Amino acid sequence: MVPKSYTRRVIDHNLSLIACHECDSLYRVDRIPESSIVKCFRCGAVLMDSKKHTLDTTLALTVTGLILFLISNVYPILSFDYEGQITQTILMTGVIDLYNQDMPLLAGLVFITTMLVPALQLVLLLYIFLPLRLNSIPWKLAAIFRFVKTFTPWSMLEVFMLGILVSIAKLATTATIIPGIALWTFSALIVILALAASRMNPELVWTKVSFKPQK
Repeated sequence: MVPKSYTRRVIDHNLSLIACHECDSLYRVDRIPESSIVKCFRCGAVLMDSKKHTLDTTLALTVTGLILFLISNVYPILSFDYEGQITQTILMTGVIDLYNQDMPLLAGLVFITTMLVPALQLVLLLYIFLPLRLNSIPWKLAAIFRFVKTFTPWSMLEVFMLGILVSIAKLATTATIIPGIALWTFSALIVILALAASRMNPELVWTKVSFKPQK
């Protein structure tokens, strides 16, 4: 049974077919006009969705996300003013504090889900979509794109942001909380990643793989 999260491609030299993820009907792949949708003749499921400027939009969102990610990790996210003493924290502070409190596994999990995975996601999306924008096929395109789709759910920036908001609510009665620039850029990063995921058209990538010249 074919998973509903993606569409299979069957490539046989010069013939490229697409299988409907609902009923497994096979169709010959052809290029479709921009801003058009191709549906299965038998069951009506969407086979191909060509969104206008999807490539440019995804690339722009990826570059924006990288900039926001760098700012979020360099500048303070919060400052605490307690009896005249100001303490600044960055995103990495939480990971370091958990490690120093003899919780290395939890520190590693927080680091992976809130820093490593988002960074890797953005870098690999740039690796994929920048060459495609320049009419080039990056090395191991299919494998890397599958890898990105596999580990993306491990990005849990929203959960981390929720933890930050809970901490602010608890500490607001004992200290003065000063939001840092990283708090705003981190919030914007969550939105940018969500937009990039919604605007990214996997069919565009698989089409590039399908029509790649055979060596």
